Amino acid sequence: MIKRILIALACLLPSIAIIGQTSKTLINANWQYYETPSATPPTESNSATTVDLPHSWNATDAVDATPGYRRGTSWYVKDLDITATSDERIFLYVEGANITSEIWLNDQKIGGHVGGYLGYEVEMTEKLQQGSNKLAIRVDNSIDRSIIPSQKSDFFVYGGITRDVYLLRSHKTRISHCLISTPNVSQSAATTSLDLEVDGPTTKNYQVRTTISSDGVEVVNTAQQVDNKSLKINLPPIDQPKLWSPDRPHLYDCRIDLMDGDRLVDTYTHKVGYRYYRFEPNGAFYLNGERLKLRGTHRHEEHAGYGPAVPDSLHYTDMAQVKEMGANFIRLAHYPQDPTVYRACDELGLIVWDELPWCRGGVGDEAWQANTTRLLKQQILQNYNHARVLFWSLGNEMYWLPDYDDGDNRDKISTYLQSLHDLTKELDPQRYTAVRKYYAGSDIVDVFSPSIWSGWYAGAYTNYEATLTENRMKYQRFLHMEYGGSSHVGRHVEVPVADLQGLDGSNWAEVVHQSQIVSIAKSGDWTESYMVDLFDWYLHISENTDWFAGSAQWAFKDFGTPLRPENSIPYMNQKGLIDRAGKPKDSYYVFKSYWSTDPFVWIESPTWTHRFGSKGDTLQQCIYSNAGEVELFVNGRSLGKKSRNSTAFPAQGLSWAVVFDEGSNSLEAVAYIDGKVVDKASHPITYQAPDWGKPNKIVLSAESMEDDHYLVTAMMTDQDGQRVFDYEERVYFDLSGSGELIVNLGTPTGSQTIDFANGIAKIKVKTAGAPCTIEARNQNFKGSYLTITP
Repeated sequence: MIKRILIALACLLPSIAIIGQTSKTLINANWQYYETPSATPPTESNSATTVDLPHSWNATDAVDATPGYRRGTSWYVKDLDITATSDERIFLYVEGANITSEIWLNDQKIGGHVGGYLGYEVEMTEKLQQGSNKLAIRVDNSIDRSIIPSQKSDFFVYGGITRDVYLLRSHKTRISHCLISTPNVSQSAATTSLDLEVDGPTTKNYQVRTTISSDGVEVVNTAQQVDNKSLKINLPPIDQPKLWSPDRPHLYDCRIDLMDGDRLVDTYTHKVGYRYYRFEPNGAFYLNGERLKLRGTHRHEEHAGYGPAVPDSLHYTDMAQVKEMGANFIRLAHYPQDPTVYRACDELGLIVWDELPWCRGGVGDEAWQANTTRLLKQQILQNYNHARVLFWSLGNEMYWLPDYDDGDNRDKISTYLQSLHDLTKELDPQRYTAVRKYYAGSDIVDVFSPSIWSGWYAGAYTNYEATLTENRMKYQRFLHMEYGGSSHVGRHVEVPVADLQGLDGSNWAEVVHQSQIVSIAKSGDWTESYMVDLFDWYLHISENTDWFAGSAQWAFKDFGTPLRPENSIPYMNQKGLIDRAGKPKDSYYVFKSYWSTDPFVWIESPTWTHRFGSKGDTLQQCIYSNAGEVELFVNGRSLGKKSRNSTAFPAQGLSWAVVFDEGSNSLEAVAYIDGKVVDKASHPITYQAPDWGKPNKIVLSAESMEDDHYLVTAMMTDQDGQRVFDYEERVYFDLSGSGELIVNLGTPTGSQTIDFANGIAKIKVKTAGAPCTIEARNQNFKGSYLTITP
């Protein structure tokens, strides 16, 4: 329900918003796009294509079958028809362009920005012509080691204007910036302070009038003379404030009017949330005086088919899915994200860890340090007013893989990290600073996360409780950022990850070079079955460890990376709880069973349709639910009800010993709360002996879908035509004739190159009203064809 509402709201956002005397017009449509390294704006030519923003030239080439992705320069050009009065000022606001950009107006450079992931404003007033104007934006994502993040980071540094662009029209005097802080908050009272900048000529008649309202009722109404351009305004306290929390994300409306006598000149509005928080030393986290376990995940900003150029509606969808899973906390990794994301977190009730893009690469030279310091300052000032941000993360894995000589020198890194911490405290003394996986700096920042990857990059997941206890007393404020592992959709096994020779089960720390150790990440089978077990174990420990402040799973959604060409979906980090198109994997429901309150029941797993063993064998069947009781039926026979118990493993005690009939079986799970049915789930199971032979042939079939699309399935069979369920090798799809493969999405059905999952691989095809032939092959199996005739 939340997701549907937010998508609808996002789609209804107007293209022009008028507040007071200021207008903000979205100008995303109909830009001329040129791929050229030209240093000056291109002239009209046939080389241009028309695009809408947001846009990235790496939307598909980053995850295509060809190694590498385009790193270079492109131009975006648009004609603007503007008529301005003498009292008006005109600005361009770019929410984000990766990774450097220049703004040109009528063939003159008027501004720009170094660094992606942050918005910036350029005034156009002096260079505008009345009527027609040529606006051009040059964007460059070429490798530049002086700009964070490092090119060695585990994600693509996409190129393009990846967020919205606006035209702003204001009075010649305006509110150029406003920081809203809440320095003192309690259950009984909350104070608000404004740091306001007025830009432009003023007279003694200028005033700032401020109102704060709750549900349409004014609770603060003040006025102050504008006696200089920088104003510090301390507003009257609010008695008995409605505090913001994940369960009750109450927001006040703050409106600041700039007045010239009785004439409204400009208006600034923002939502304000009041909250207070703390950690117990080496222990729990408290919000508004109450214990709150931080239940979180991470998000990279991208989506199948869009790359990083994600429309606002899909930003909302992502955050709504995070909330529907029951999370109350999100790490925006590894860079600040679209403004829509922060607004969604405000409204939905998600606490934010906001991260500077200092990811790997070590510490750099003076130019690098100047860029990084400036970007941190801009990030804090842009996102300051979002009370959901409780943590300013100053970096992640910074010492890994240095880009500069001696860049991994711990003394140099720590000295620079200290300067970032000091700057953050100067700009925002209330919030916590944080860092992940830089142990030498753990005592510089307020909050620290070690790198704990038990059961994936090191050790076994069963050592998680001991690992938490080991790390607890090392760090006064300890959060666990990043845990999990990769899963290939549709891959299942009865006994996930057999014993690995040489695995040190007690280890937990991730190392730079996985080739030097035995780990499940390197040697395991990447099944959904294993990830369900791993997350189930982690959650049953974390949810029942009273002192533990909280954690964030890595990562919510599959995302692209140049560092993983050999993954089951090439160039995809497959640690997501949902795939790159937003479809939940099995692990999503494990988290939902522990964290969400909307009643549901889920059978492990709808894609695990075949189970194996001898006649009469007993297999474990897990059901995941947040209901108080669940009853399991097998072939219409009840195996009894079980009560959910978060201290039990697996599935919080919702696990049954099942003897399946040979052949077809049916499963049904019924969830109860206080004796009433609240949800049901069912799916079929085929039970058989694991008697398939050696791989012999790829067999293709097609299922008709909507709009001339087909879903093509490649199945590896033995010489008797049986499916080979343990076949996991790579397959390559191709098409001849009319139509096209749906490729370069980085999804389980949108990748031309992909590994088999339990002997199955799939791809979508769009026909063009005429026959086409699909081929599936790899080095050992060739000559498998299927002709589709629409």
